[in-house]
Amino acid sequence: MKARIILLLLIAVCLSLGAQETLQINGLNEAEFVYRTAEDSLSAYFSDSFGFNLGYRDFSFGLKFISELPKYSNQSSELLAELDPNRLLVAWKELYAGYSKDAFSIHVGTTQETFGQGISFRSYKDIELDEDHRLESFLLLYDDELQFKAIYGALESEDYKGRYDLAYGVDAQYPLWQGVRLGASALAFRNLGAFNKYSFRDVFAGRLLFTQGNLDSYAEYAYSEQYRLLGSPAIQGSALYVNTDYMLGNLQLGGAYKSYEDFGYRLQDIPLANYHGETLSDALASGLDEEGWQARLLYNLSESLSFTADYAEAWDGAKDKQMNDLYLAADLNLGMDQYQLSYSHLEKIDEANNTWQKEYYPALFTGFSLKGIPLQFKAEFKTIEKQNNQTESSHYEPMIQGDFSLGKLSLSLGLQSYWAEPSAWADSRYMPNIELKYPIFSHSDLLVFAGKEAGGKVCRNGVCRYLAPFEGVRAELSTRF
Repeated sequence: MKARIILLLLIAVCLSLGAQETLQINGLNEAEFVYRTAEDSLSAYFSDSFGFNLGYRDFSFGLKFISELPKYSNQSSELLAELDPNRLLVAWKELYAGYSKDAFSIHVGTTQETFGQGISFRSYKDIELDEDHRLESFLLLYDDELQFKAIYGALESEDYKGRYDLAYGVDAQYPLWQGVRLGASALAFRNLGAFNKYSFRDVFAGRLLFTQGNLDSYAEYAYSEQYRLLGSPAIQGSALYVNTDYMLGNLQLGGAYKSYEDFGYRLQDIPLANYHGETLSDALASGLDEEGWQARLLYNLSESLSFTADYAEAWDGAKDKQMNDLYLAADLNLGMDQYQLSYSHLEKIDEANNTWQKEYYPALFTGFSLKGIPLQFKAEFKTIEKQNNQTESSHYEPMIQGDFSLGKLSLSLGLQSYWAEPSAWADSRYMPNIELKYPIFSHSDLLVFAGKEAGGKVCRNGVCRYLAPFEGVRAELSTRF
């Protein structure tokens, strides 16, 4: 019944606006079929999403139809041994309407929005990790010399399906004088917990943006208080993040400092202040107890040659958990030809749990043209060492990938392996794959992947997730209009 009402509404909108020359319609249909050769999955998955946008004068309207039969997940902990009805979906979703006039606009429905850098608030969808943190909300914006935002909305609880958390707040930013902008935010979150009770969190934040000549600087401080925690006392938290960049001729210097205490929640984007976006600990989310710094350097030795260095350290209050992150790279650009040699090094220590891990790898990237055919080649040799209590282990993960185009056809060939010892390379596990992309029509692209992927750890927004290995075939058809 809901779908019929929406379709009737859509038809009425189209009929009422169809005679207008200024009516604009565009959309996207994305279909995906996945066949996995894995014992702990259903093997076959199909999904399709059809979304469109209508624009007429100062009004906009959008809607998306989503079918997941069942929902495919790349999370290592969410592969299905048998069909779960909660993973089947056929519904109209992501509905929104908007009005914009000069500096003023209103948005109602599915919302993506950020206050400042996102430290205190960010409503977003993460495609790679398959996480949706978008609010269904009312959003008011004013974008002129004074920038103002007000939002009130809800999103489904992570712990209770079909129940909702609540979020609302305001944000403003204003130029005090040339090169200096001051911003402030005030937010409230209501999260559903046990016994059908809500816990409360209030957040207040202020930020300063400074741009003068060759100097750019950003600083933000936020304060949080949690209360009504079912018998537990209130918890105060804070977040401080400072980032600065300075240009001195051919030399660019940068640095960042972070300090977080009891400041981790769902609707935020915590800056991790390191090159690889790594958390202090793979087992914990960032923002709860963390301090650290980052130093960056970029030097242009000539018009074609540059050198990059990036080093960061982080630790918790007790110094039980420590992390360091290093990235070095030399780039050579010769017109259309590009070459990069880099080295990455990451180390994490957890003395409380008596664990230690280190990974490091050199990498080579080249991009050039061979007889008119553009080629790209990437290779890296990763070494991973771990210690858990008194048990030590190490292995190697070499990887090579080549991309090239033949007319309209784009082709990518990859090979990754897992070696316990370099001498055992012939008997080790190999994961080859191939990906083809071809525009079958002027606005339709077909992408086919076949082979194996290693999966592994991906860290984003202060949280690490482990993606499941993949073996099989993926076919995606994307059509734009």
